[in-house]
Amino acid sequence: MGMGMGMNRMMRYSNDVPKAKMTKELLLRIGQYYLPYWKRLALMIAAVLISSALGLVPPILTANIIDQALPQKSMSLLALLTIASFVATMGAALIRVGEMYLNTWVSKHIIYDMKNKMYNHLQYMSIRFFSQTKSGDIITRLNSDIDGIERVFSGTLLSIMRDAFVLGLTAVTLFTLNWKLAILALVIPPLFVSPTKKVGQARWRIASQIQKKLADLNSQIQETLNISGNMLIKISTRENQEYQRFKETNKDITSLQIYESVVGRWFQMVVQAFTTLGPNLIYFYGGYLYFQGELSVGTIVAFVALLNRLYRPVGQLSNIHIDIARSMALFERIFEYLDMDHEIKDSPNAIAMPAVQGEVEFEHVYFSYTADQETLKDISFRVEPGQLTALVGLSGSGKTTITYLISRLYLPHSGVIRVDGQDIRDVTLESLRSQIGVVTQDTYVFNATIKENLRYSKEDATDDELVEASKVANIHDFIMELPEGYDTLVGERGTRLSGGEKQRLSIARAILKDPRILIFDEATSSLDSVSEVLIQEAIDPLLKGRTSIVIAHRLSTIMAADQILVLDEGQVVESGTHDQLVTHGGLYQTLYQKQFKPNNSLSSQ
Repeated sequence: MGMGMGMNRMMRYSNDVPKAKMTKELLLRIGQYYLPYWKRLALMIAAVLISSALGLVPPILTANIIDQALPQKSMSLLALLTIASFVATMGAALIRVGEMYLNTWVSKHIIYDMKNKMYNHLQYMSIRFFSQTKSGDIITRLNSDIDGIERVFSGTLLSIMRDAFVLGLTAVTLFTLNWKLAILALVIPPLFVSPTKKVGQARWRIASQIQKKLADLNSQIQETLNISGNMLIKISTRENQEYQRFKETNKDITSLQIYESVVGRWFQMVVQAFTTLGPNLIYFYGGYLYFQGELSVGTIVAFVALLNRLYRPVGQLSNIHIDIARSMALFERIFEYLDMDHEIKDSPNAIAMPAVQGEVEFEHVYFSYTADQETLKDISFRVEPGQLTALVGLSGSGKTTITYLISRLYLPHSGVIRVDGQDIRDVTLESLRSQIGVVTQDTYVFNATIKENLRYSKEDATDDELVEASKVANIHDFIMELPEGYDTLVGERGTRLSGGEKQRLSIARAILKDPRILIFDEATSSLDSVSEVLIQEAIDPLLKGRTSIVIAHRLSTIMAADQILVLDEGQVVESGTHDQLVTHGGLYQTLYQKQFKPNNSLSSQ
């Protein structure tokens, strides 16, 4: 009963997925991946044609051995025919080795190309895409899906060519031997074709569901088996619940894979039955023709030998159709990502932005993450070159969104953002972002050495430059206390560093980049007092002489600002200096009294 329920559930899963569409456009698109390797492909086709032709030689020579050499008792003819058959067999085998090498070389390079293309395409997808897409799904499509279609390139094309050549050459040879037997032999293969499409569609639907489930499984692995996720699981004592969730998804995948493996087995059984029936029919009808004196014993034997070469490619071509149909699910998932447009990209006439002075201007800017709620509403302000502008406001007021828009991580829905009077939509992303430095609270570091993390902002930085930047950022002494100094691995997501140490590392990175415009999200009071002092000392030289836009949490930064923008529900409700705003009686005065005033807790973003 349990097995029946499981099969019903799997059938429901497979029926939820639309049917495969093996369109001409899709097949042509797949075929384009062969174009860079057409010379090797042409050589492989020639090799397949020659080896297929050589495969016909032994059965024909066998007929000559039976009908001529043996009745004549001619040892010389027997030896000649036997040697020729052996040479043809060995020649075909050697050529097939070359076929396999060329086929493997081409298919591996196609997979290499596809992974490169997918990774490069994803690199330029917007932050919105990564915020809305499970990382497990991205990994599944980049790795599992592309690896899954390798069989199409490595085996399918070669099999189609070989089987088609063998089928065509064998059919012609059969007709040259005896047209009556040839017609009988060719009656059976069409019977293999009719069920093939249904089997292929069923396997395609199951394959689609398997890949979706694999993406879910990869997402759970990604989220729960990293240090941050696993720590939350332990603190929340959710180990058993996560295990049960993993177990259930894994069970579905296993059931689907079992179901896929049995789909079409009945069809293969029918094929086997007909391939067994064929030789018996040839022996029966061939015997009758032999009695009538229309053909020889050797011809009958050759016919049966060639019949295997006829039925085998027909059966294989049927299975190939099923495999191709299954692979369409993977191709469609891959092309779905590749066809996604880059939301943020250079315009056709984009120019490289020259070295900037640092003027930043927002003019009537509107933006929203979702259609039903505006995040920024009619934002207008101007930051002069070298000015320090502090953004203050309650959590969710739009401070971080403003910094995202300056770097063109998102595009405003309306309004204009300018740097040095130039609309940032008219300049290349690289030339804009290369002149903007960003230091965030949640500093990301790679699982690499401190030296490698520092050089991420300036690849050709010398060791002396690394040391100097680290000294300015107040982290050099800490680094030197580590066992391997600048060559120390920081661990996954920088787990060997504290929050304050990671932010000082990020400050050092920004110093190495030496941007004209700096966006800085100050650390909150969650840092210990020593880290706060060290970071504050590192901030001063970082801000000096640059256009700085700071999401401010410290009174010292706010009081030093040339202008303060007070945000509330996506709007700039107040602007001015600290002295102007603190007595104004508005939101800033309230924030100052509750959050910024000495001896009060500092706000978090």
